[in-house]
Amino acid sequence: MPGSGREAGGRRRERLSIADMRSIALAGQAVEYRFARRRRRTLGITVDASGLAVSAPLRAPLRDVEAFLRDKERWILRKLDEWSRVPRPRAVEVRTGEMVPVLGVPRRLELCEGGRAVALEADRLVVCSPVGQRAFETLLGWLKTRALEALGPRVDHFASALGLPAPDLALSGARSQWGVCMEGGAIRLNWRLVHLAPRLSDYVAAHEVAHLLEMNHSKRFWALVGRLYPAWRAAREELEIAGAAIPILQGAR
Repeated sequence: MPGSGREAGGRRRERLSIADMRSIALAGQAVEYRFARRRRRTLGITVDASGLAVSAPLRAPLRDVEAFLRDKERWILRKLDEWSRVPRPRAVEVRTGEMVPVLGVPRRLELCEGGRAVALEADRLVVCSPVGQRAFETLLGWLKTRALEALGPRVDHFASALGLPAPDLALSGARSQWGVCMEGGAIRLNWRLVHLAPRLSDYVAAHEVAHLLEMNHSKRFWALVGRLYPAWRAAREELEIAGAAIPILQGAR
């Protein structure tokens, strides 16, 4: 990928891609960050499981980027510390004794033989399947059904709050997004939201319903989200961390 280059006349020009890594001292601590220039008007920073990432306008001087990071150093260091303590997702086999969260509560799996059925009993998740059939398929089908049952009424509720008819709703298995609002007005939500506390999936549902009126992330859009879900900022931050720790069911798509 292209690195730094020079323009005609010897003036140095920075041409950095998403793969470029830089380092800056924040509060006496060396912090590495991924740096990219994009066609945007403002500086943007994100902190997630991969660390700190910075997006800058194409012509923003590096000194302005570093000044911006130092201005935000307390927030950056706090978020990096939070992410350092987040458990990484682990692969979970569908077998007795494994823990699977449902609606934000850890449940202990208990497998049995019999007709295809799943029962939620206090802190247990009892999964029965016929001899020779994979319990995984039974559990996955139940989780997706439970997700649709939980998410559907919430989407309808938020749509009604905006005076809109209930949109078509389907589940997705996307690895990189919790939801999407299609151009035609249909909404797709990630079935893995069933693992999280309802207040977090509520934020996702409100977010996508707001897109029915504003297909962007403008101030008007966030005002709609705030109208539907006033605590959206806290929920968005919590969702980032809680979502990163969701276990990966072996074979799930």
